Amino acid sequence: MNTRKILSGGRVTIPAGLRKKYGIKAGTKIFFKEEKDGIILYPVTAKTIKDGIGFLKHDKGMLKSLMEEKKREREREL
Repeated sequence: MNTRKILSGGRVTIPAGLRKKYGIKAGTKIFFKEEKDGIILYPVTAKTIKDGIGFLKHDKGMLKSLMEEKKREREREL
């Protein structure tokens, strides 16, 4: 089990082995899914989207959740 401390600003380092395995590079977007007992992080890469269409069995669907998040980001910028 890999453990990391949360740094200032809520930052956390993803272990190198996991970054390599899942194709996570600087600038990769991460989808956060809140569960009853914790948070699940999914990298949003071209490969994960292509290979795993439908793998995020989210109540509203990944696309809808991402669109809602983008809308919230735009509203915060105003």
